[in-house]
Amino acid sequence: MDRTEPADGDAQPWWRSAVFYQVYPRSFADSDGDGVGDLGGIREKLGYLELLGVDALWICPVMRSPMADGGYDVADPRDIDPLFGGMAAMDALIAEAHERRIKITMDLVPNHTSDQHPWFVAARTAAPGSGERARYIFRDGRGPDGSEPPNNWPSIFGGPAWTRVTEPDGTPGQWYLHIFAPEQPDLNWENPEVVADFEQTLRFWLDRGIDGFRIDVAHGMAKPPGLPDMANVSTKMLVHDDDDPRFNNPGVHEIHRRFRKVLDEYPHAVSIGEVWVDDNVRFGEYVRPDELHLAFNFRLAETAFNAESVRTAIDHSLAAVAPVGATPTWTLSNHDIEREVTRYGGGVDGVERAKAMMMVELALPGSVFLYNGSELGLPNVDDLPEDVLQDPVWERSGHTERGRDGCRVPLPWEGDTPPFGFTAAAQSWLPEPAEWARLTVEAQLEELGSTVSLYRMAIEMRGTRPEFAGERIEWYGSPKGCLAFRRPGGLVCVLNATAAPIPLPPGELLLASATLKNGQLPPDAAAWLV
Repeated sequence: MDRTEPADGDAQPWWRSAVFYQVYPRSFADSDGDGVGDLGGIREKLGYLELLGVDALWICPVMRSPMADGGYDVADPRDIDPLFGGMAAMDALIAEAHERRIKITMDLVPNHTSDQHPWFVAARTAAPGSGERARYIFRDGRGPDGSEPPNNWPSIFGGPAWTRVTEPDGTPGQWYLHIFAPEQPDLNWENPEVVADFEQTLRFWLDRGIDGFRIDVAHGMAKPPGLPDMANVSTKMLVHDDDDPRFNNPGVHEIHRRFRKVLDEYPHAVSIGEVWVDDNVRFGEYVRPDELHLAFNFRLAETAFNAESVRTAIDHSLAAVAPVGATPTWTLSNHDIEREVTRYGGGVDGVERAKAMMMVELALPGSVFLYNGSELGLPNVDDLPEDVLQDPVWERSGHTERGRDGCRVPLPWEGDTPPFGFTAAAQSWLPEPAEWARLTVEAQLEELGSTVSLYRMAIEMRGTRPEFAGERIEWYGSPKGCLAFRRPGGLVCVLNATAAPIPLPPGELLLASATLKNGQLPPDAAAWLV
């Protein structure tokens, strides 16, 4: 398959202002009737995605996997799991998406493999100090009999980040590191075989027509010398400072430089890092000109519906990338965090606030990432029956934390009853609430005032109106509890986060997330003017 042609040397790369649509494949659309979404389902819905107006898809992991963590435990990074349709389904999706001028980026997982990966299967049966174990992070335990983990690091999913193996002779043996689940052993990125294999994986998919990658846990991979204990034990991925030795170690930047050298052989491709680093300067290091093209900034996704907080998050996000000349990114939700409708209070208020915040993020310079279902105004489903929960957090926490399944419930497409056209099976892999009947794609496309219709109009304007030009914003005077900013091209965005209507500044109204009342912007709403 031919690569997508390189961008014009004088033009901005396509990804600098792209609207990416994140597909969680098992929850998007099911084409084979097994109750689990797949690549064929994505392909069948490309017409909808084209209608929505998105520029690119980010597809969560579909590589061969035992699915201990929704595909983030990869057993073969250069094959597609049969659950999602195999390699033929991926090739067909890439081809048809490109025909529709939609780019395809996919998730890659460099920090760890599955414990079913051939490398780890070999490491388990190999001797301590062997080449097979050197691809991972095996260590002797502490204590006189080695029965204590090598350090005090916790797993993100709860419990220790170490699991002890039984040696081939049946005796208790070494421990291996897994920052995530035990089924996800961490790779040793100081091993040349690991580096070479990942570079092979990058080229494999780029040669097959993929337009880029979202790099999972991009602030991971590199581990500190000696693997010191944590001073403050926490399971969170967000690095606030230097006290978490599991993440954001200096050696990670050389790894990204290696990745970038490969990407530069494919001028049209993009790399997008999942970077949970709070400090602006250290965050910016990941998007220096010879490292990642983009890095997820989660500040808006972690910010309450409060004008002052939103303004602070925007300022920080812009300040983090400006010194290195990188492109800011914006997102309000993804497969790991509570959906924005629920975060903003749920019900009608949550939907109205989510619509307003979508208009704020689409008005900002840079790349925008939308999570599948956000365009429908879907809430989290926080009352799933316990017997259907599948997130490893549920088991690892001893059934004290429900995990992330609530934001991963399959999309409702059509009809009046679950599974709403998502699958031909009697039920989907996670059950959909009956009240989603009014939120289906079919119902909303027929309604001009629906959430999905607002998304369509906003995305189209963002991509076609000259007023959205420019790489900076200027804050504009606004009433207390509100915010407003202007783009160099002339766009003005106003957010009313108060409980009362506010007058709009002078200008022609382009779009509003709610109907104006006596010419004023109602509460929990946003507007664009020129």
